[in-house]
Amino acid sequence: MNALDDAHADAEGFNALDALDAFDAFERRAWEGRAEAYRGSFAALCAYPVGMLLDAAGVGGGGGSRRVLDAGTGPGTVAGAAVGRGAEVVAVDAEPSMVALAAEAVPEAEVRHAVLPELPFPDGHFDAVVSNFVLNHVGRPRAVLAALRRVTRPGGRIAVTIWTSPHAPGQALLGRAVAEAGVERPADAPALTAAEDFPRTEEGLAGILADAGLPGAVTRTVGWDHLVDPEVWWSGPAAGIATVGQLLVAQPPEVIAEIRAAYDRLSEEFLRPDGRLALPHTALLASSVVPERR
Repeated sequence: MNALDDAHADAEGFNALDALDAFDAFERRAWEGRAEAYRGSFAALCAYPVGMLLDAAGVGGGGGSRRVLDAGTGPGTVAGAAVGRGAEVVAVDAEPSMVALAAEAVPEAEVRHAVLPELPFPDGHFDAVVSNFVLNHVGRPRAVLAALRRVTRPGGRIAVTIWTSPHAPGQALLGRAVAEAGVERPADAPALTAAEDFPRTEEGLAGILADAGLPGAVTRTVGWDHLVDPEVWWSGPAAGIATVGQLLVAQPPEVIAEIRAAYDRLSEEFLRPDGRLALPHTALLASSVVPERR
């Protein structure tokens, strides 16, 4: 049984639960044990907006937020940057290998295992909460945002990032390579329900924050070219990271070879003279002040 079949089998085992639980189960499998592979591939991409994220949450500087939660810390990139700004940081992640990696990378932070939307903290415990590219990977994004609001004090700030949709050309590269090889996402692969999904636009992100009790969010689009070696960019999906990686590693060797050939060919449009790829990406950054509780 291959990796994608395992994920499908896991999802099918949740027959008594709903499609959102299957979505979360699929996400857990897609990241299981892959912290080092993520740190060596996609982590550098996701690090780009970290400074802007912390600025939006008021972390650092005179009078800035002191006690900060990094929800979905991954390898600890945001947590480390917040510590560098003088914050007292607690970081959580659902994937044990990420928790171990972040604890090693940021010994100044308190790193704990927690699966969103469940957070083991009292109401109003933090001055600020940040979450970098996590809403993409949860089945109940509104419930997650409500949980982040619950643990943030009134007047504190929450800041989040998420990828735009449709994807920017650089982010779409790997998916295009998979599609050119004739591989499609399985029809029964878990997806967000219509009730939980939302437009990946500035308005859509502000709307979902408002749904979670965070009105008046300030949102903006952030764009950049991610510079990366072609082999490094390929190494992420080759290790099974995220949905595209699970789809890739589920294929027989000959199909993986076809996908790689398509990737090499399509990569030429992004290739720089120094041999690196310049991959355009766009993300959404939103921040909101937690209102007074009634």
